Amino acid sequence: MNSYELKSREIPLNTSYEVIVVGGGPAGCTAAASAAREGAKTLLIEATGSLGGMGTSGLVPAWCPFSDKEKIVYRGLAEKVFETLKAQMPHVKPEALDWVPIEPEKLKVVYDDLVTEAGADVLFLTSLAEVVTDGQGNVTAIVVLNKGGLQAFRAPVYIDCTGDGDVAAWAGAEYLKGDSATGDLQPATHCFILGNVDDYAYLNGALLHKENPRSPIHEAVASGRYPEVPDTHLCNNLIAPRAVGFNAGHLWQVDNTDALSVSRALIRGRKMAAAYRDMLAELQPASFGNAYVASTGTLMGIRESRRIIGDYVLTVDDYVSRRSFEDEICRNSYFIDVHGTEKEEKSEAGSAQTITLYGPGESHGIPYRCLTPRGLRNVLVAGRSISCERRVLGSVRVMPVCLAMGEAAGLAAALAASADGDVHAVDAGRLRQRLREEGAYLPEMSAAGNKGDAR
Repeated sequence: MNSYELKSREIPLNTSYEVIVVGGGPAGCTAAASAAREGAKTLLIEATGSLGGMGTSGLVPAWCPFSDKEKIVYRGLAEKVFETLKAQMPHVKPEALDWVPIEPEKLKVVYDDLVTEAGADVLFLTSLAEVVTDGQGNVTAIVVLNKGGLQAFRAPVYIDCTGDGDVAAWAGAEYLKGDSATGDLQPATHCFILGNVDDYAYLNGALLHKENPRSPIHEAVASGRYPEVPDTHLCNNLIAPRAVGFNAGHLWQVDNTDALSVSRALIRGRKMAAAYRDMLAELQPASFGNAYVASTGTLMGIRESRRIIGDYVLTVDDYVSRRSFEDEICRNSYFIDVHGTEKEEKSEAGSAQTITLYGPGESHGIPYRCLTPRGLRNVLVAGRSISCERRVLGSVRVMPVCLAMGEAAGLAAALAASADGDVHAVDAGRLRQRLREEGAYLPEMSAAGNKGDAR
Protein backbone atom coordinates (compact mmCIF):
# COMPACT_ATOMS: atom_id res chain seq x y z
CA MET A 1 0.00 0.00 0.00
CA ASN A 2 1.22 3.50 -0.78
CA SER A 3 1.74 5.91 2.09
CA TYR A 4 0.77 9.53 2.57
CA GLU A 5 2.42 11.87 5.04
CA LEU A 6 0.03 14.13 6.93
CA LYS A 7 0.99 17.75 7.22
CA SER A 8 1.81 18.87 10.73
CA ARG A 9 -0.83 21.21 12.13
CA GLU A 10 -2.39 22.21 15.42
CA ILE A 11 -5.83 21.01 16.45
CA PRO A 12 -7.96 21.92 19.50
CA LEU A 13 -7.06 20.15 22.74
CA ASN A 14 -9.57 19.61 25.56
CA THR A 15 -8.04 18.82 28.95
CA SER A 16 -11.11 19.32 31.13
CA TYR A 17 -12.00 15.66 31.71
CA GLU A 18 -10.65 13.25 34.32
CA VAL A 19 -11.99 10.05 32.70
CA ILE A 20 -12.64 9.50 29.00
CA VAL A 21 -14.61 6.45 27.88
CA VAL A 22 -14.40 5.45 24.21
CA GLY A 23 -17.33 3.34 23.02
CA GLY A 24 -20.93 3.67 24.15
CA GLY A 25 -22.06 0.06 24.22
CA PRO A 26 -23.25 -1.61 27.44
CA ALA A 27 -19.79 -1.55 29.06
CA GLY A 28 -19.15 2.03 27.98
CA CYS A 29 -22.46 3.28 29.34
CA THR A 30 -22.01 1.78 32.79
CA ALA A 31 -18.34 2.80 32.82
CA ALA A 32 -19.22 6.44 32.12
CA ALA A 33 -22.11 6.44 34.61
CA SER A 34 -19.98 4.80 37.30
CA ALA A 35 -17.02 7.16 36.88
CA ALA A 36 -19.28 10.21 36.91
CA ARG A 37 -21.14 8.90 39.95
CA GLU A 38 -17.80 8.85 41.80
CA GLY A 39 -17.34 12.55 41.05
CA ALA A 40 -14.93 12.27 38.12
CA LYS A 41 -15.60 14.64 35.24
CA THR A 42 -16.35 12.10 32.54
CA LEU A 43 -16.75 12.11 28.76
CA LEU A 44 -18.27 9.25 26.76
CA ILE A 45 -17.34 9.19 23.06
CA GLU A 46 -19.57 7.17 20.71
CA ALA A 47 -19.19 6.66 16.96
CA THR A 48 -22.90 6.22 16.24
CA GLY A 49 -25.89 8.41 17.09
CA SER A 50 -27.12 6.38 20.07
CA LEU A 51 -25.88 4.51 23.10
CA GLY A 52 -26.28 0.80 23.74
CA GLY A 53 -24.31 -0.88 20.99
CA MET A 54 -25.56 -4.37 20.21
CA GLY A 55 -28.84 -3.99 22.16
CA THR A 56 -29.83 -0.84 20.27
CA SER A 57 -27.96 -0.13 17.04
CA GLY A 58 -27.17 -3.85 16.66
CA LEU A 59 -30.82 -4.96 17.21
CA VAL A 60 -29.92 -8.01 19.32
CA PRO A 61 -33.48 -9.00 20.28
CA ALA A 62 -32.97 -10.35 23.81
CA TRP A 63 -30.74 -10.16 26.84
CA CYS A 64 -28.67 -13.21 27.62
CA PRO A 65 -29.66 -14.59 31.06
CA PHE A 66 -29.31 -12.24 34.01
CA SER A 67 -29.59 -15.10 36.51
CA ASP A 68 -27.65 -18.17 37.58
CA LYS A 69 -31.02 -19.98 37.57
CA GLU A 70 -31.52 -18.95 41.20
CA LYS A 71 -30.96 -15.20 41.38
CA ILE A 72 -29.72 -12.17 39.46
CA VAL A 73 -25.92 -12.18 39.34
CA TYR A 74 -25.44 -9.04 37.20
CA ARG A 75 -26.50 -6.38 39.68
CA GLY A 76 -25.71 -2.73 40.35
CA LEU A 77 -26.07 -0.63 37.20
CA ALA A 78 -26.61 -3.76 35.09
CA GLU A 79 -29.73 -4.65 37.04
CA LYS A 80 -30.90 -1.04 36.90
CA VAL A 81 -30.70 -0.98 33.10
CA PHE A 82 -32.40 -4.37 32.83
CA GLU A 83 -35.26 -3.61 35.21
CA THR A 84 -35.83 -0.08 33.88
CA LEU A 85 -36.33 -1.39 30.35
CA LYS A 86 -38.39 -4.39 31.43
CA ALA A 87 -40.80 -2.14 33.31
CA GLN A 88 -41.57 -0.36 30.02
CA MET A 89 -42.46 -3.57 28.17
CA PRO A 90 -45.96 -4.68 29.27
CA HIS A 91 -45.78 -8.05 27.51
CA VAL A 92 -42.76 -9.10 29.61
CA LYS A 93 -43.47 -10.71 32.98
CA PRO A 94 -41.95 -8.72 35.88
CA GLU A 95 -40.30 -11.86 37.26
CA ALA A 96 -38.61 -12.74 33.95
CA LEU A 97 -34.81 -12.90 34.24
CA ASP A 98 -33.54 -14.93 31.29
CA TRP A 99 -33.76 -14.28 27.53
CA VAL A 100 -35.91 -11.21 28.13
CA PRO A 101 -36.77 -9.30 24.91
CA ILE A 102 -35.28 -5.89 24.11
CA GLU A 103 -37.20 -3.01 22.55
CA PRO A 104 -34.27 -1.04 21.09
CA GLU A 105 -35.79 2.45 20.93
CA LYS A 106 -36.79 2.30 24.58
CA LEU A 107 -33.36 0.96 25.54
CA LYS A 108 -31.65 3.91 23.81
CA VAL A 109 -33.42 6.30 26.17
CA VAL A 110 -32.65 4.11 29.21
CA TYR A 111 -28.95 4.43 28.40
CA ASP A 112 -29.22 8.17 27.66
CA ASP A 113 -30.77 8.73 31.07
CA LEU A 114 -28.32 6.44 32.88
CA VAL A 115 -25.28 8.28 31.57
CA THR A 116 -26.50 11.88 31.61
CA GLU A 117 -28.25 11.66 34.99
CA ALA A 118 -24.97 10.42 36.47
CA GLY A 119 -23.36 13.62 35.19
CA ALA A 120 -21.28 12.37 32.26
CA ASP A 121 -21.08 14.21 28.94
CA VAL A 122 -21.76 12.35 25.68
CA LEU A 123 -20.23 13.07 22.29
CA PHE A 124 -22.12 11.25 19.52
CA LEU A 125 -21.09 10.72 15.89
CA THR A 126 -17.45 10.94 16.92
CA SER A 127 -14.85 8.38 15.86
CA LEU A 128 -11.47 7.58 17.34
CA ALA A 129 -8.77 8.68 14.87
CA GLU A 130 -5.49 8.31 16.76
CA VAL A 131 -4.02 7.40 20.15
CA VAL A 132 -0.96 9.34 21.26
CA THR A 133 1.47 7.87 23.80
CA ASP A 134 4.69 8.92 25.50
CA GLY A 135 6.41 5.62 24.83
CA GLN A 136 6.40 4.89 28.58
CA GLY A 137 2.99 3.21 28.73
CA ASN A 138 0.96 6.40 29.14
CA VAL A 139 -1.70 7.56 26.71
CA THR A 140 -1.16 11.31 26.55
CA ALA A 141 -4.07 12.17 24.24
CA ILE A 142 -6.62 10.72 21.87
CA VAL A 143 -7.58 12.34 18.58
CA VAL A 144 -11.17 12.08 17.40
CA LEU A 145 -13.04 13.07 14.25
CA ASN A 146 -16.53 14.49 13.93
CA LYS A 147 -18.28 17.36 12.15
CA GLY A 148 -16.04 19.74 14.06
CA GLY A 149 -13.00 18.19 12.41
CA LEU A 150 -10.07 16.67 14.26
CA GLN A 151 -9.94 17.35 18.00
CA ALA A 152 -7.71 16.07 20.77
CA PHE A 153 -8.71 15.11 24.31
CA ARG A 154 -6.42 14.47 27.27
CA ALA A 155 -7.37 12.93 30.62
CA PRO A 156 -5.59 11.13 33.44
CA VAL A 157 -7.41 7.84 32.65
CA TYR A 158 -9.02 6.30 29.56
CA ILE A 159 -11.44 3.37 29.36
CA ASP A 160 -11.50 1.33 26.15
CA CYS A 161 -15.04 0.06 25.56
CA THR A 162 -14.79 -0.03 21.77
CA GLY A 163 -15.40 -3.78 21.65
CA ASP A 164 -12.33 -4.17 19.47
CA GLY A 165 -9.72 -2.86 21.93
CA ASP A 166 -8.93 0.04 19.60
CA VAL A 167 -7.58 2.42 22.24
CA ALA A 168 -5.39 -0.19 23.90
CA ALA A 169 -4.17 -1.77 20.66
CA TRP A 170 -3.38 1.58 19.03
CA ALA A 171 -1.50 2.53 22.20
CA GLY A 172 0.71 -0.53 21.76
CA ALA A 173 -0.91 -3.09 24.03
CA GLU A 174 -0.38 -6.76 23.25
CA TYR A 175 -3.44 -8.57 21.97
CA LEU A 176 -4.67 -11.83 20.49
CA LYS A 177 -7.28 -12.22 17.80
CA GLY A 178 -9.14 -15.28 16.58
CA ASP A 179 -8.10 -18.91 16.57
CA SER A 180 -4.40 -19.27 17.31
CA ALA A 181 -3.93 -21.89 14.58
CA THR A 182 -6.21 -20.69 11.79
CA GLY A 183 -6.94 -17.05 12.59
CA ASP A 184 -10.68 -17.80 12.27
CA LEU A 185 -13.04 -15.43 14.06
CA GLN A 186 -16.48 -16.33 15.32
CA PRO A 187 -19.04 -15.51 12.62
CA ALA A 188 -21.02 -12.30 12.74
CA THR A 189 -24.80 -11.91 12.54
CA HIS A 190 -26.75 -8.99 11.08
CA CYS A 191 -29.84 -8.73 13.29
CA PHE A 192 -33.16 -7.43 11.97
CA ILE A 193 -36.79 -6.78 12.92
CA LEU A 194 -39.87 -8.01 11.07
CA GLY A 195 -42.97 -5.83 11.48
CA ASN A 196 -46.68 -6.58 11.01
CA VAL A 197 -46.31 -10.06 12.48
CA ASP A 198 -49.46 -11.78 13.77
CA ASP A 199 -48.69 -11.92 17.50
CA TYR A 200 -51.14 -14.70 18.33
CA ALA A 201 -49.99 -16.97 15.52
CA TYR A 202 -46.34 -16.32 16.34
CA LEU A 203 -46.70 -17.01 20.07
CA ASN A 204 -48.80 -20.13 19.51
CA GLY A 205 -47.07 -21.52 16.45
CA ALA A 206 -44.01 -23.70 16.10
CA LEU A 207 -40.92 -22.57 18.02
CA LEU A 208 -38.62 -21.16 15.35
CA HIS A 209 -35.35 -21.83 17.18
CA LYS A 210 -33.17 -24.52 15.61
CA GLU A 211 -33.39 -26.64 18.78
CA ASN A 212 -36.97 -27.43 17.75
CA PRO A 213 -36.72 -30.23 15.16
CA ARG A 214 -40.01 -28.99 13.66
CA SER A 215 -38.79 -25.44 13.16
CA PRO A 216 -39.26 -24.33 9.54
CA ILE A 217 -35.60 -23.33 9.44
CA HIS A 218 -34.60 -26.98 8.99
CA GLU A 219 -36.84 -27.39 5.95
CA ALA A 220 -35.72 -24.05 4.54
CA VAL A 221 -32.00 -24.82 4.73
CA ALA A 222 -32.37 -28.42 3.53
CA SER A 223 -34.48 -27.40 0.54
CA GLY A 224 -31.87 -25.10 -0.95
CA ARG A 225 -34.64 -22.73 -2.08
CA TYR A 226 -33.28 -19.89 0.04
CA PRO A 227 -29.59 -19.47 -0.81
CA GLU A 228 -29.34 -16.29 1.30
CA VAL A 229 -30.43 -18.25 4.41
CA PRO A 230 -27.04 -19.75 5.30
CA ASP A 231 -27.70 -22.07 8.25
CA THR A 232 -30.16 -22.98 10.98
CA HIS A 233 -29.22 -20.30 13.54
CA LEU A 234 -32.58 -18.60 14.27
CA CYS A 235 -32.99 -16.83 17.63
CA ASN A 236 -36.06 -14.58 17.81
CA ASN A 237 -38.23 -12.70 20.28
CA LEU A 238 -41.41 -10.65 20.29
CA ILE A 239 -39.88 -7.26 21.13
CA ALA A 240 -43.05 -5.13 20.77
CA PRO A 241 -46.60 -5.52 19.46
CA ARG A 242 -46.47 -7.08 15.97
CA ALA A 243 -42.66 -6.81 15.91
CA VAL A 244 -40.28 -9.79 16.11
CA GLY A 245 -36.54 -9.30 16.43
CA PHE A 246 -34.19 -11.84 14.86
CA ASN A 247 -30.63 -12.85 15.66
CA ALA A 248 -30.46 -15.20 12.70
CA GLY A 249 -27.90 -16.68 10.35
CA HIS A 250 -24.14 -16.33 10.23
CA LEU A 251 -21.73 -14.24 8.19
CA TRP A 252 -18.26 -15.77 8.16
CA GLN A 253 -14.88 -14.11 7.62
CA VAL A 254 -16.02 -10.75 9.03
CA ASP A 255 -13.27 -8.75 10.75
CA ASN A 256 -14.59 -5.74 12.65
CA THR A 257 -11.17 -4.06 12.48
CA ASP A 258 -11.39 -4.07 8.66
CA ALA A 259 -13.92 -1.51 7.38
CA LEU A 260 -14.18 -3.12 3.96
CA SER A 261 -14.93 -6.52 5.50
CA VAL A 262 -17.73 -5.08 7.63
CA SER A 263 -19.12 -3.01 4.75
CA ARG A 264 -19.47 -6.09 2.55
CA ALA A 265 -21.09 -7.99 5.41
CA LEU A 266 -23.69 -5.25 5.98
CA ILE A 267 -24.66 -5.33 2.30
CA ARG A 268 -25.07 -9.09 2.39
CA GLY A 269 -26.82 -8.96 5.76
CA ARG A 270 -29.59 -6.74 4.44
CA LYS A 271 -30.22 -9.23 1.62
CA MET A 272 -30.28 -12.03 4.18
CA ALA A 273 -32.95 -10.22 6.22
CA ALA A 274 -35.19 -10.02 3.15
CA ALA A 275 -34.58 -13.71 2.45
CA TYR A 276 -35.56 -14.67 5.99
CA ARG A 277 -38.75 -12.63 5.65
CA ASP A 278 -39.66 -14.40 2.39
CA MET A 279 -38.83 -17.82 3.80
CA LEU A 280 -40.94 -17.28 6.92
CA ALA A 281 -43.84 -15.82 4.93
CA GLU A 282 -43.94 -18.98 2.81
CA LEU A 283 -43.42 -21.54 5.55
CA GLN A 284 -45.26 -19.80 8.41
CA PRO A 285 -47.90 -17.70 6.61
CA ALA A 286 -50.20 -17.37 9.62
CA SER A 287 -47.47 -15.54 11.51
CA PHE A 288 -45.43 -13.86 8.79
CA GLY A 289 -47.59 -13.77 5.66
CA ASN A 290 -48.01 -9.99 5.91
CA ALA A 291 -44.69 -9.23 7.60
CA TYR A 292 -42.07 -6.86 6.25
CA VAL A 293 -38.47 -5.99 7.11
CA ALA A 294 -38.96 -3.07 9.48
CA SER A 295 -35.30 -2.52 10.32
CA THR A 296 -31.82 -3.96 10.00
CA GLY A 297 -29.02 -3.23 12.43
CA THR A 298 -26.87 -0.18 11.81
CA LEU A 299 -24.14 -2.14 13.58
CA MET A 300 -22.99 -5.60 12.57
CA GLY A 301 -23.41 -8.21 15.30
CA ILE A 302 -19.76 -8.98 16.07
CA ARG A 303 -18.93 -11.83 18.42
CA GLU A 304 -15.15 -11.73 18.37
CA SER A 305 -12.33 -9.28 17.79
CA ARG A 306 -9.14 -8.37 19.67
CA ARG A 307 -8.50 -9.69 23.17
CA ILE A 308 -6.16 -7.33 25.01
CA ILE A 309 -3.53 -9.10 27.12
CA GLY A 310 -3.86 -7.93 30.70
CA ASP A 311 -2.23 -8.59 34.04
CA TYR A 312 -4.24 -11.82 34.18
CA VAL A 313 -5.64 -14.00 31.39
CA LEU A 314 -8.96 -15.63 32.30
CA THR A 315 -8.78 -19.31 31.34
CA VAL A 316 -11.09 -22.17 30.52
CA ASP A 317 -9.87 -23.83 33.71
CA ASP A 318 -11.04 -20.76 35.67
CA TYR A 319 -14.44 -21.17 34.07
CA VAL A 320 -14.70 -24.94 34.59
CA SER A 321 -13.47 -24.62 38.19
CA ARG A 322 -16.05 -21.89 38.99
CA ARG A 323 -13.02 -20.01 40.31
CA SER A 324 -13.14 -16.99 42.60
CA PHE A 325 -10.50 -14.27 42.84
CA GLU A 326 -9.49 -11.91 45.61
CA ASP A 327 -9.76 -9.01 43.14
CA GLU A 328 -12.88 -10.12 41.28
CA ILE A 329 -15.17 -7.32 40.19
CA CYS A 330 -18.19 -9.37 39.08
CA ARG A 331 -19.51 -12.90 38.65
CA ASN A 332 -20.49 -14.55 35.38
CA SER A 333 -22.75 -17.54 34.77
CA TYR A 334 -23.29 -17.54 30.98
CA PHE A 335 -22.27 -20.71 29.18
CA ILE A 336 -19.30 -20.83 26.82
CA ASP A 337 -20.99 -20.01 23.53
CA VAL A 338 -18.51 -20.13 20.65
CA HIS A 339 -20.13 -19.99 17.22
CA GLY A 340 -18.21 -22.20 14.84
CA THR A 341 -16.78 -22.15 11.35
CA GLU A 342 -19.04 -22.41 8.31
CA LYS A 343 -18.41 -26.16 8.11
CA GLU A 344 -19.23 -26.65 11.80
CA GLU A 345 -22.40 -24.55 11.78
CA LYS A 346 -23.72 -26.25 8.64
CA SER A 347 -23.10 -29.75 9.96
CA GLU A 348 -25.71 -31.81 11.78
CA ALA A 349 -23.89 -31.35 15.09
CA GLY A 350 -23.24 -27.64 14.71
CA SER A 351 -20.47 -26.00 16.70
CA ALA A 352 -18.77 -28.40 19.11
CA GLN A 353 -17.13 -25.68 21.16
CA THR A 354 -19.63 -25.31 23.98
CA ILE A 355 -19.00 -26.41 27.56
CA THR A 356 -21.50 -28.06 29.90
CA LEU A 357 -23.89 -25.54 31.40
CA TYR A 358 -23.49 -24.44 34.99
CA GLY A 359 -25.95 -25.77 37.51
CA PRO A 360 -28.26 -23.51 39.55
CA GLY A 361 -26.33 -21.03 41.68
CA GLU A 362 -23.01 -21.60 39.92
CA SER A 363 -20.79 -18.85 38.50
CA HIS A 364 -17.17 -17.78 38.19
CA GLY A 365 -15.38 -14.57 39.02
CA ILE A 366 -13.74 -12.07 36.69
CA PRO A 367 -10.67 -10.46 38.29
CA TYR A 368 -9.90 -6.77 37.99
CA ARG A 369 -6.55 -7.74 36.44
CA CYS A 370 -8.35 -8.82 33.26
CA LEU A 371 -9.28 -5.15 32.75
CA THR A 372 -5.74 -3.75 33.13
CA PRO A 373 -3.71 -3.99 29.88
CA ARG A 374 -0.16 -5.13 30.37
CA GLY A 375 2.27 -2.35 29.51
CA LEU A 376 -0.25 0.51 29.61
CA ARG A 377 -0.40 2.60 32.75
CA ASN A 378 -3.56 4.70 32.40
CA VAL A 379 -5.90 2.59 30.24
CA LEU A 380 -8.61 0.15 31.28
CA VAL A 381 -10.52 -2.24 29.01
CA ALA A 382 -14.09 -3.42 29.57
CA GLY A 383 -16.40 -5.47 27.38
CA ARG A 384 -15.57 -8.26 24.99
CA SER A 385 -11.91 -7.18 24.64
CA ILE A 386 -10.88 -8.10 28.19
CA SER A 387 -7.93 -10.40 28.81
CA CYS A 388 -9.13 -13.98 28.35
CA GLU A 389 -8.63 -17.16 26.41
CA ARG A 390 -10.57 -17.44 23.18
CA ARG A 391 -13.06 -20.02 24.38
CA VAL A 392 -13.82 -18.00 27.52
CA LEU A 393 -14.57 -15.03 25.26
CA GLY A 394 -17.59 -17.07 24.16
CA SER A 395 -18.98 -16.50 27.65
CA VAL A 396 -17.82 -13.04 28.75
CA ARG A 397 -18.71 -11.27 25.46
CA VAL A 398 -22.46 -10.92 26.16
CA MET A 399 -24.30 -7.81 27.34
CA PRO A 400 -25.15 -8.56 31.01
CA VAL A 401 -21.55 -9.29 32.00
CA CYS A 402 -20.32 -6.34 29.89
CA LEU A 403 -22.61 -4.07 31.90
CA ALA A 404 -21.11 -5.39 35.15
CA MET A 405 -17.52 -5.07 33.90
CA GLY A 406 -18.17 -1.53 32.72
CA GLU A 407 -19.37 -0.38 36.14
CA ALA A 408 -16.22 -1.78 37.73
CA ALA A 409 -13.98 -0.13 35.13
CA GLY A 410 -15.61 3.25 35.61
CA LEU A 411 -15.28 3.10 39.37
CA ALA A 412 -11.64 2.00 39.10
CA ALA A 413 -10.91 4.79 36.61
CA ALA A 414 -12.30 7.37 39.01
CA LEU A 415 -10.14 5.99 41.81
CA ALA A 416 -7.05 6.04 39.59
CA ALA A 417 -7.77 9.54 38.29
CA SER A 418 -7.95 10.87 41.83
CA ALA A 419 -4.47 9.44 42.48
CA ASP A 420 -1.70 9.33 39.85
CA GLY A 421 -3.60 7.66 37.02
CA ASP A 422 -2.03 4.22 37.43
CA VAL A 423 -4.86 1.73 36.91
CA HIS A 424 -2.67 -1.14 38.10
CA ALA A 425 -2.26 0.51 41.51
CA VAL A 426 -5.99 0.72 42.28
CA ASP A 427 -6.78 -0.86 45.65
CA ALA A 428 -8.88 -3.88 44.68
CA GLY A 429 -10.31 -4.12 48.20
CA ARG A 430 -11.59 -0.56 48.06
CA LEU A 431 -12.91 -1.12 44.54
CA ARG A 432 -14.84 -4.19 45.62
CA GLN A 433 -16.19 -2.42 48.68
CA ARG A 434 -17.58 0.44 46.58
CA LEU A 435 -19.06 -2.01 44.07
CA ARG A 436 -20.80 -3.86 46.90
CA GLU A 437 -22.11 -0.57 48.27
CA GLU A 438 -23.65 0.08 44.85
CA GLY A 439 -25.32 -3.34 44.82
CA ALA A 440 -22.85 -5.57 42.96
CA TYR A 441 -23.02 -9.31 43.52
CA LEU A 442 -19.62 -10.14 45.03
CA PRO A 443 -20.02 -13.03 47.48
CA GLU A 444 -17.34 -13.86 49.97
CA MET A 445 -14.70 -16.29 48.75
CA SER A 446 -16.07 -19.27 50.70
CA ALA A 447 -19.53 -18.73 49.22
CA ALA A 448 -18.39 -18.08 45.66
CA GLY A 449 -16.29 -21.14 44.90
CA ASN A 450 -12.60 -21.94 44.48
CA LYS A 451 -10.02 -19.34 45.23
CA GLY A 452 -8.09 -18.20 42.19
CA ASP A 453 -4.50 -17.08 41.79
CA ALA A 454 -4.24 -13.56 43.19
CA ARG A 455 -0.82 -12.73 41.81
